Amino acid sequence: MKFHTYILFSESKKKYYIGSTSNLGERLIRHNQNHKGFTGKNADWKLVYSENFETKQESLKREIQIKNWKSRIMIEKLIADSRN
Repeated sequence: MKFHTYILFSESKKKYYIGSTSNLGERLIRHNQNHKGFTGKNADWKLVYSENFETKQESLKREIQIKNWKSRIMIEKLIADSRN
């Protein structure tokens, strides 16, 4: 089983969401459904970045690392660098 750290972007909110999962496709569907929580009220979340890991621990460690940056500039640089 592979694990993923991912970044979503909502055009309507102009916000990023960082998470980790073992099923990226299913998780994206759930983010775009109406539910309580940060992503629940908007159905326009798009996957803009992902990394694959062998273990859940590695994936969670990377998620926390990116969240701890608290920097939109660093997140957008990570996304841009992955596209080059």
